[in-house]
Amino acid sequence: MSWQTIQLGEFLTLKRGYDLPSSHRKDGDIPVVSSSGITGYHNVAKVKGPGVVTGRYGTLGEVFFVGEEFWPLNTALYVQDFKGNDPRFSAYFLKRVLSGLLSDKAAVPGVNRNDLHARKVTVTRDLSEQRAIASILSAYDDLIENNRRRIQLLEESARLLYKEWFVNLRFPGHEHVKIIDGVPEGWEKKKLCEIADITMGQSPKSIYYNEDGNGLPFHQGVSNFGVRFPSHETYCTVQSRIAERGDILFSVRAPVGRINIAPDKIVIGRGLAAIRSNCDQQNYLFYTLKNYFFKEDMMGGGAIFAAITKKDLYGVELMHPPDRISLMFMEYVLPMDLQIVNLQQTIENLAKARDLLLPRLMNGEVAI
Repeated sequence: MSWQTIQLGEFLTLKRGYDLPSSHRKDGDIPVVSSSGITGYHNVAKVKGPGVVTGRYGTLGEVFFVGEEFWPLNTALYVQDFKGNDPRFSAYFLKRVLSGLLSDKAAVPGVNRNDLHARKVTVTRDLSEQRAIASILSAYDDLIENNRRRIQLLEESARLLYKEWFVNLRFPGHEHVKIIDGVPEGWEKKKLCEIADITMGQSPKSIYYNEDGNGLPFHQGVSNFGVRFPSHETYCTVQSRIAERGDILFSVRAPVGRINIAPDKIVIGRGLAAIRSNCDQQNYLFYTLKNYFFKEDMMGGGAIFAAITKKDLYGVELMHPPDRISLMFMEYVLPMDLQIVNLQQTIENLAKARDLLLPRLMNGEVAI
C-alpha cells in the first residue's frame, strides 16, 4: 500500500454540530445524531449524507457513520469535508485515530477539533485502497447490525405475545375464565418483593475502578445498556453488591425502568437493582417488568420519576397468573430468548474480530 504521514486536518475537516433542543424538534425522518449516536428525529437536515459523527467528550472514541442526510448535535463533531476521501473509510480511520488518543492513558475529558486537526497520522490517500479496507470492515458491521435487528424482532415477538396473553387477556383458555373487575378469576396482584429477590446496587469508591479487566465488570447505571445485554467497559476489584448471570438489571435512577439482563456476574452501583424470580419464572418476570415500565422514564401509572426508592421498587404490584399460564408462556418465549443469547454472542465475536483487524488494516500491516 501507499501510505503517508500527514496532519489529520489534511485528510478531513471536523466541525462542531448544531444545537437542537428536544422541544424544538418536529416530526420527521431526519436522524438527530449526538455523541452517543442517533437520539431522535427531526424534519430538517443540517448536513447532507453520507456523514461521520464522533463525540467531543464523554463518548470520545465512538464514531458513527450516517448514510443519509442528518442533523449533528453540538455535543458532537462531524466531518464537514472529506477532501475526496471515502466516507466509510474515514469513519473507520477516525475511530482508529481516537482509539490511539485514548490509549495514551492521558486524562482526556474532551477533544478539541483543532488539536485533532494538528495530530500526525499515517494514512493511504488511494481511493481504491480505502474502499477495499472499508468493504472488509463494513462486512463485519453489516453482520452485527443484521444480528441486532434479529434480536429486536425476536424480543418484539415475545413482547407482543405477552401483551396478547396478559394485557388483552386472550391467553389459552380465556373463553372459559370469568373476568371479575377486569381481572381473570384465579389471578392476583403480588408485590415484586413477594415473587422476586431484589438486590439494590451500591457504588464502591472510584479508586477500585479500572478499565484493564481487573476484577468483575462494574455497571453504575444504563450507560452501557444494549438492546438486551450491557457491554462491559469498567471493572471493579471490590465485590460489594452483585448481580448474577441472568439477573434482570433494573435502572432505579433516570431513566427509571430501563431493563437489561446481566450476561455475567457483575458488580452493580447505586443506579441499578438486580432482580431474580424466586419461583423459577425469570423469563416471564422479565417481560412483565418490560411491560409495566413501558417507557423510559415512566412507571406503569404514567408518572415520571427521577428515581425510584427501595421501598417503591419492593412495593410494585404485578399481575400474577396461575403457574400453568406463566409456564406455558415461558415454553413459547424460552427458545426466542436462547436464540437472542446466541445472536448476542455472535455480535460480540464479530466485534472482537473487527477490532483486531481494524488497526492492522489501518497501518498497512495487512495487504489488500
